[in-house]
Amino acid sequence: MSSVALRLAGITRTFQSGGTALPVLRGADLAIASGEIVALVAPSGAGKSTLLHIAGLLEKPDGGAVEIDGRNAAQLPDAERTALRRRTIGFVYQFHHLLPEFSALENVVIPQMIAGIARRQAEERARALLADFGLAARASHRPARLSGGEQQRVAIARALANAPRLLLADEPTGNLDLATADRVFAELLAAVRNQGVAALIATHNPELAQRMDRVVRLHEGHIVPG
Repeated sequence: MSSVALRLAGITRTFQSGGTALPVLRGADLAIASGEIVALVAPSGAGKSTLLHIAGLLEKPDGGAVEIDGRNAAQLPDAERTALRRRTIGFVYQFHHLLPEFSALENVVIPQMIAGIARRQAEERARALLADFGLAARASHRPARLSGGEQQRVAIARALANAPRLLLADEPTGNLDLATADRVFAELLAAVRNQGVAALIATHNPELAQRMDRVVRLHEGHIVPG
């Protein structure tokens, strides 16, 4: 049986607005095994991004446990959370957030060097990842010279650069036209499956959701089968 890469248990999160408490997550539970790709579907404002930020150790829950590879990380000190996030989690967002002054290759190299990988080794992996996404000839180009689909491919390669155990994606093709979104999403799924990464992918697109292993929904602060 595959090990559990991510486990959320009893996650709660409430925001305050003008003195009014707005509960967003009310005891969310979810487990994702290594190599499993799960679609997270919910309307805007339901708390998808909040859930992803908590799962990715970018935000602390008010209550509950966030286990990454069996380790409860929700309440770790900030320095330990940051180190664990760098080692084990990759992120892809709707907007690519590439560094505009660096080439596609450098954008994939930088997170590896931050993690302590030697530059030559980081460049070798970056070139291999870009080639996997059909971008070998675009490695020296800065983001402004890439199409929207190419930029998002670079962002996905960057997210996979440190061989994460868990990939979190928030509407990763939401900023692309339908044809490009379909192609980029297919490449994302193939890369995640090939590397055996656990993935939680938020999407509004029911057709994309059905291409994953399992669909879950956020409903009134709880995670329910989709």
